Amino acid sequence: MLSAIGLDEIQESAYRTLVGLGAAEVSDLAHRLTLPEEEAVLALRRLERHGLAAQSSARPGRWVAAPPAVALGALLRQQRHELEQAELAAALLTEEYRAEAAEPAVHDLVEVVTGAAAVAHRFLQLQLGATKEVCALVTGNPTTVRGMDNDAEERASNRGVRYRVVIERDVLSGPSGITELRAALGRREQVRVIDRVPTKLVVADGALAMVPLTRRASEPSAVVVHASGLLESLTGLFDRVWREALPLHLDTDGIPYEGRSDGPDATDLEILSLLLAGLTDASVAKQLELGLRTVQRRVKRLMELTGVFTRLQLGWHAYELGWVARKDRLAPER
Repeated sequence: MLSAIGLDEIQESAYRTLVGLGAAEVSDLAHRLTLPEEEAVLALRRLERHGLAAQSSARPGRWVAAPPAVALGALLRQQRHELEQAELAAALLTEEYRAEAAEPAVHDLVEVVTGAAAVAHRFLQLQLGATKEVCALVTGNPTTVRGMDNDAEERASNRGVRYRVVIERDVLSGPSGITELRAALGRREQVRVIDRVPTKLVVADGALAMVPLTRRASEPSAVVVHASGLLESLTGLFDRVWREALPLHLDTDGIPYEGRSDGPDATDLEILSLLLAGLTDASVAKQLELGLRTVQRRVKRLMELTGVFTRLQLGWHAYELGWVARKDRLAPER
């Protein structure tokens, strides 16, 4: 937990032990940490440089822990200050980049990344740099990078980044496919399955996309596509595959299953029909004797289920999926 302020596991353990004891001899601390005394002294020296421990003036060889609220508070404030400075520098560089790239040359819209390490690093950057959404198509035979990086996804999800992932059915039969799927669904990510995806693909915030190149050389490579018509085409490709794929869920025993079993119920269909007839949320709630928030919550769930962002899109998908039907106009009376 204290690695963010520059402590390794041994140093953190030493400080925690010292805090619990208040003060300790080097030999006692080394025994408790099961370390040679030389390593215990090195850890204490590092804590001393961070202001987390000090040698007792009354008893040489005895070390005293600094109060966590004071010592750690100072370090955290310093870290926050450095992060604020880094964020300011990033913002200035972003503005400078945008000013220079207002009219990018054609060859600047596509970035070629070569080498397994470079491709894996760029893949990680795309996920950790996303602020809103990451969309991915995952094949059954990843080569350079894993299709679902649990650590990167967890870190991004913790920042509120939404994930929509379509995986090939073969991924589920892989050695860690079910484990990774459970982890993804546990983070409330939206995962769908399809027999085959056209290509491996990741799109971050609709601003950057990454696609692997055909491996003709000894080293794998990929292209990173910046804002352009090509990026819009790749985003459209993902949306098409997403609509065709089936959602994946976990049953009560934690076993994945696919299908639209969490589709709209009778109340959902009534809400959709009334909304498509032009009624407001408040009018629908009154007609069906529901709370306004209940109506809005159900509509939001249906939008998440269909993977759309507007109610107009939801109406279109409702017709395409057969949730609602167009009623024929009444024939004129004779």
